[in-house]
Amino acid sequence: MVGWIYLVVATLVLSMSREGWVKGEDYVTYDRRSLIINGQRKILFSGSIHYPRSTPQLWPSLIAKAKEGGVDVIQTYVFWNQHEPQPGQYDFSGRNDLVKFMKEIQAQGLYACLRIGPYIESEWTYGGFPFWLHDVPGIVYRTDNEPFKYYMQNFTTKIVNLMKSEGLYASQRGPIILSQIENEYQNIEAAFHEKGAAYVQWAAKMAVDLGTGVPWVMCKQTDAPDPVINTCNGMRCGETFVGPNSVNKPSMWTENWTSFYQVYGGEPYIRSAQDIAFHVTLFIAKRGCYINYYMYHGGTNFGRTASAYVITSYYDEAPLDEYGLLRQPKWGHLKELHTVIKNCSTPLLQGVQTNFSIGQFQQAYVFEEESGGCVAFLVNNDSTSNATVQFRNNSFELLPKSISILQDCQNIIFNTAKVNTKPNKRIATSSKIFNAVDSWEEFRDVIPNFSDTSLQSNSLLEHMNTTKDKSDYLWYTLSFQPNSSCEEPVFHIESFGHAVHSYINNKFLEAGHGSHDTKGFTMDVPISLIDDGMNNVSILSVMVGLPDSGAFLESKFAGLTRVEIQCSNTDLYDFTNYTWGYQVGLVGEKLQVYKEENLEEVEWTEIDLSTNKSLTWYKTVFDAPIGDDPIALNLSSMGKGEVWVNDQSIGRYWVSFHTSKGNPSQTLYHVPRSFLKPFGNLLIVLEELNGDPLHISLHTISILDNFYSPISYYHLPH
Repeated sequence: MVGWIYLVVATLVLSMSREGWVKGEDYVTYDRRSLIINGQRKILFSGSIHYPRSTPQLWPSLIAKAKEGGVDVIQTYVFWNQHEPQPGQYDFSGRNDLVKFMKEIQAQGLYACLRIGPYIESEWTYGGFPFWLHDVPGIVYRTDNEPFKYYMQNFTTKIVNLMKSEGLYASQRGPIILSQIENEYQNIEAAFHEKGAAYVQWAAKMAVDLGTGVPWVMCKQTDAPDPVINTCNGMRCGETFVGPNSVNKPSMWTENWTSFYQVYGGEPYIRSAQDIAFHVTLFIAKRGCYINYYMYHGGTNFGRTASAYVITSYYDEAPLDEYGLLRQPKWGHLKELHTVIKNCSTPLLQGVQTNFSIGQFQQAYVFEEESGGCVAFLVNNDSTSNATVQFRNNSFELLPKSISILQDCQNIIFNTAKVNTKPNKRIATSSKIFNAVDSWEEFRDVIPNFSDTSLQSNSLLEHMNTTKDKSDYLWYTLSFQPNSSCEEPVFHIESFGHAVHSYINNKFLEAGHGSHDTKGFTMDVPISLIDDGMNNVSILSVMVGLPDSGAFLESKFAGLTRVEIQCSNTDLYDFTNYTWGYQVGLVGEKLQVYKEENLEEVEWTEIDLSTNKSLTWYKTVFDAPIGDDPIALNLSSMGKGEVWVNDQSIGRYWVSFHTSKGNPSQTLYHVPRSFLKPFGNLLIVLEELNGDPLHISLHTISILDNFYSPISYYHLPH
């Protein structure tokens, strides 16, 4: 009987713990100084690692390297469109296995910050929203709109309940110490007027009422309602953050951008280790207690997950690069800083702060305990010159644009501009060139004509609403017979799509495209017409990811807006309001010819590179390189398209879109080893333009340590 009673009591206690509440204990709280975990104040360094931008096989290594680098917390968004591709149909498998990711964080002794959103932006297609949300009657995203709030609350509750059921909140002895609701909403709040403010209040209350037992944050949201904490995002939060909106909230930085995302046609942005360390240290000196590196590891935008114009590689210049390799000196310099800050954490969390000027561009921040513990930060804001300053009867030489940390307020133990870690260099070593003609086969996709289409309209349909994000591609087709007097005809196309490929009578004419910063574009292409018969016009509108930000995202427009044929004798054929036929996607996509079981659905032929061709599928097989080094495909000989390895898309490529310096934005495309078999791996390449697959090569990626080379820095506008 006693044993039975004990079992019942134990079961009840465990159940209460799993629900997140053990009476009398608060596992994560906060005050103006810091988060308080199990009664202890904490200064926490966090790193963003997004589970679907990597693979479950790589998660343990990435988390371990972050931990070794002095990271205490792993921060991730939750990707709604990955988890609920159709209403009520959920996917938490493979790269979407959020529970497994959280448990790996816990197994390695780290905390987690779960940014549920569920709007995330993150350069992720449609900001993380599933596209089916677009078709909910009466919906307006991210405002005081009942249909949107219903689905947002439903998904947020789904994620919270999943985490609770697995005991993953810190209130249940799990790793999750923070959750985030919404994401940088203040950027668009004014567009919704009074409904924006009402939505902020609703979202905060909805989240808090879910009873996670850990604090919630809203980033870049100065009006975050109590008890939700407002936090900073950016590169210089020590300079830009106005601070918590309550004296009872800590100062937290949820996104410290370690580089910046890159777009097709854009150069990489390289942020130095010294600059990151300066702004981290300044934030700590101004009583910051939590700093998250966005990204600590960026990873790969597999498949069609990147947002508009964003390249497949994501934040490759982070402390851990796309392949999970150490990016030095960034990783090592920040590790050294983390160690120093943690060694000084007692006075930082318990001491009295004072700050005062020690020069024209110099400042001192001092934290001192009654017991004598002391740490000082001597800041030199002069970016061009050393500065000699006096502090507590001692003279100190400060490097330009640097902060020196003084242990016991006497001896310099770290300077943000002095890097002790030597740089390394990433090397790509070719292991195979796919140059054997007889190893390739091809299938040319079908160019549809108006008579082939079943969907027709008397106007130009909007691209995204027509494809429902099932494909990047939408065919616009028509047939017409010109007047014989049309001389020197010119095809005029205006589009808000990302790219357009034009055809007349099944003959490829020309491709055009916009850019990340120039949304619309026009094309004027000289053409030849059949004067005494019907002419078939086929225009392929192409999206390279959906938009990810801005107010009224549900109303964004893409696709063709005007189509004309202009004649030299002023005659004009305006097809803007004309009978058009539409086809969503390519034939090869519909048949899923990138899957091994579907290869026989089309007729593959010997490769023929003698003619200019577009929309061609290529296939070959290859063996995996020996060893454990990461692997990448070099696609520098290709134009634009997508690649699959053993049925898995490694992402879009757009090598033909050059930067202002005449270089492709990305040529190496990561192939995770977990995608591969030792032998006979199927490689499928969809080439939209006229790329040459015979010069594709396979590379292994490695690191050369202790490498030194002058670095050029690209800077974003401030």
